[in-house]
Amino acid sequence: EAADEIGLAVVATTFTLIAVFLPTAFMGGIVGQFFRQFGWTAALSIFASLMVARLITPMMAAYILKPEKKHVEKQSALMDWYLKVVSWTLDHRWITIGATLVLFVASLALVKLLPTSFIPDNDIDQTRVAIELTPDVALADTERVAALASERILAMPEVTNIFTSVGEAQATMDSSSSGGKAENIAGLDIVLAPRAERGSKQEIERKMSTILAEVPGARFTVGLSSGGETGYNFSLTSTDPQLLEQTVQQMMLEIRELPSAGAVTSDRSLPRQELTVTPNRLAMADKGVTTQDIATTLRVATVGDYEQRLSKLNLDTRQIPIVVRLPDIAKQNVSQLEGLYVPSTLPAGQGVRVGEVATLDFGTGPAQISRLDRERAISITVQPANGELGDLVQAVKSIPSMQQLPASITIIDQGQAENMAELFSGFVIAMSVGVVCILGVLILLFGRILQPFTILMALPLSIGGAFVGLVITNSSLSMPSMIGFIMLMGIATKNSILLVDYALIAQRRGLTRFEAIIDACRKRARPIIMTTIAMGAGMLPLVFGWGDADPTFRRPMAAAVLGGLVTSTLLSLVVIPVVYTLMDDLSGWFSKWLKPQGKGHSTTNQ
Repeated sequence: EAADEIGLAVVATTFTLIAVFLPTAFMGGIVGQFFRQFGWTAALSIFASLMVARLITPMMAAYILKPEKKHVEKQSALMDWYLKVVSWTLDHRWITIGATLVLFVASLALVKLLPTSFIPDNDIDQTRVAIELTPDVALADTERVAALASERILAMPEVTNIFTSVGEAQATMDSSSSGGKAENIAGLDIVLAPRAERGSKQEIERKMSTILAEVPGARFTVGLSSGGETGYNFSLTSTDPQLLEQTVQQMMLEIRELPSAGAVTSDRSLPRQELTVTPNRLAMADKGVTTQDIATTLRVATVGDYEQRLSKLNLDTRQIPIVVRLPDIAKQNVSQLEGLYVPSTLPAGQGVRVGEVATLDFGTGPAQISRLDRERAISITVQPANGELGDLVQAVKSIPSMQQLPASITIIDQGQAENMAELFSGFVIAMSVGVVCILGVLILLFGRILQPFTILMALPLSIGGAFVGLVITNSSLSMPSMIGFIMLMGIATKNSILLVDYALIAQRRGLTRFEAIIDACRKRARPIIMTTIAMGAGMLPLVFGWGDADPTFRRPMAAAVLGGLVTSTLLSLVVIPVVYTLMDDLSGWFSKWLKPQGKGHSTTNQ
């Protein structure tokens, strides 16, 4: 009897939860990589729980539970008070609905108090400092700057160990070559003290940025984020390199004046010495020399030939390429480079020197040129001084140079800002699809159109509590909190399903609508509160961050679920009965005007 009575509610709850979680598994982009496993795992686990509830639990109850003799269930004083509240709300339905709408609108106002981000900044015991010097420095200079930075950071009491790496392998333009080394790059991998013995990692990173600002001759990037590149990252693209350079400089000056902005860096290429070759086309045509001949001669003399063309020294286990090129001192002498011979079509013995067909000169130029969508691009990264990414993005986009951007320059959000926009748009689509799927499942299971809307009323009732939970815990509106909202959708509809399902059963047994609702509240309030307490108890350790694991990712999710659980449970126990009566009245009104064809005629004949 218990299995039959609860059967429809269990099936409806299960497929409602699946309808909530499964659409998230089909989200695309970077966000989809996070939600795909979550959606499938949750949906399959919930379906397995349906099998347990319908097959295993009744069997275990039949063999394990023992019948109680002369058991009389007493109604507690709390239940008496709750039923009086429900009776009052049923007698004052419009007051109840009005108060609910006021609470819902007030809860939406809390959104302005919530910061936004893609993934909350973690608080792990590790961070990183990237160091970049001008491209023409020697490896010893990079090592000296890295040692100076490491010494200053190690003096901080929150830092325990530092691993320094100087130089970085870097591929050359030719993919088949052995590559080169970037001697102007270094990195500091920093191990921090345990969380209980220090402040937040964000405060420590801001202190590091202040300390490293005093180290001259290098560009420092501080931070290690679980959401990719730290801070707000965006690129400016243009076909006019000079205008792009001027706009970037002006924009960085204005951003540094913002109180919410911390360190401001760009990937604008640092200048380096370069050899400029200006061919003399008339002389080249007269002597039969091509630009490729000049370029090949200078490349072999200064850098060396391609690896596949080099002679090899054969050893037992490997081959060592033999590179022949000019010494470094000769590379700095224009006269020696101009004296190199180039291949030509002249007869043998009439060699052609580089200086006869081209002009060589040393100058400065960018070490590398970055392009995005086939246009020159410079990327700017802004670290938040305090607060979350969303506030920083709004502040940066409101500066004058952003508002008065030249027509030839385009701004493209990248990194966490791009992922955050993708997260919110994808979440809205997934939530909308989930609500439509929930509605379809409930209409099919209950065989009614209006009462499923009663169940869906639990969704807005839970949103306010979720926002309150995020505000109290000082959490941001980010990916973990979005996961919490999705979980909350399924849990909130479950409470309504239990109430509405039993009210329909009681009405079919002959009770009046008022008696059926009161009976449903009496018999279903306890399981609703029990499941809420169980879920809330599971979320409490995540909210308080108990344990050694970093709680920054799980806390927003738990805060949203816990806050929404409390409000949705309390309000749904009171508001859902009122909405049920309104939908029942609306159904009765429609039934007077929308009778099935032939129903009235058959009744008359009878």
